[in-house]
Amino acid sequence: MAVVQGIREKVHLPIYDSFHVKSKEQLRDVANGSSSTLKFFVDVQRKTKLETNLQSASLLPHYNTFEARAMRVVISDLPPEFGEEPKVKGEGFDVTDEEGNRIDFDGNIEGPREGDFDRTKAVTADITLSLNRVMELLAEARETGEAVLLADPAAGLADEPEVTLKRIDGTTKLTDPEIKKVVDAGGVILLSASELERLVSDLDPESKQPPQEQIRPNDGAGTVISKFIYNTVTTLYVGEKIMIQMPTWFFPAGAGPYSEAAKFTTHGEPSPTATFRFAEPIFIDKQQNFRVEIEVPDTEVLKGIQQIYGPLFIWVVLDGYMVRDVQ
Repeated sequence: MAVVQGIREKVHLPIYDSFHVKSKEQLRDVANGSSSTLKFFVDVQRKTKLETNLQSASLLPHYNTFEARAMRVVISDLPPEFGEEPKVKGEGFDVTDEEGNRIDFDGNIEGPREGDFDRTKAVTADITLSLNRVMELLAEARETGEAVLLADPAAGLADEPEVTLKRIDGTTKLTDPEIKKVVDAGGVILLSASELERLVSDLDPESKQPPQEQIRPNDGAGTVISKFIYNTVTTLYVGEKIMIQMPTWFFPAGAGPYSEAAKFTTHGEPSPTATFRFAEPIFIDKQQNFRVEIEVPDTEVLKGIQQIYGPLFIWVVLDGYMVRDVQ
């Protein structure tokens, strides 16, 4: 349709842009390596409508102007998904029956009525798990008290954990007949939540180790949302001029799910009024550059934030009025 000359309309039309970490990826995989700053409204290409409603980087559509009345930072609270790498390794786990009684390589079970168990012949196991698998086992251990792995190295499919059965000296591997006796005796490896947490925490932080907030969610280690909003500074630039600069907690989301449950975290009550409003509107003129930056000033905190696994969305919303041509 043709533009009506000399007449413009003013509509309530917020503009938004986001930073997106996909499932099984870490924030550092998509955040320009070691950069301490996330930039919004700068790169809007190849993004979906869920991620941004801008068409040009740092510019309003056509010759529109914008009157910003409020700014909010919205962070998703989606459960993380982990990949197959890195591999998590552990050594020297006891091989037992499902009751926790140890088994020797002759198939005898510890206990007065279970045969001639020989402590010097006790069996241990070395295991290698994918990160995704160990996090699944960790969730199982928290729910049931212990996670169970089969002691049979040949059991399961290719994506099952690798198990190596050894004698108690930790160096001599069991022979195939000895492995069969252990398996026939119902041998398993019982893993507690604390043991699994230790395996993940012992990973090299540079080898895709998750942050403590995702290893122990809502359990004394804080949350991803809390870590982000209390350790970052958000700045709005219009024409390279700082219009506002404050810690991110100053810009509540005013959106998203909300629950009174103890294990749910949100960044502000989900009401449009429960967010930061500018004392006076900030005007963005036609063809004027603007952007928002979220910076992590502390180096150690930055390392932890870069370890965060997706899916994760961080949106910045400028809420206000768009002035545009009438068509």
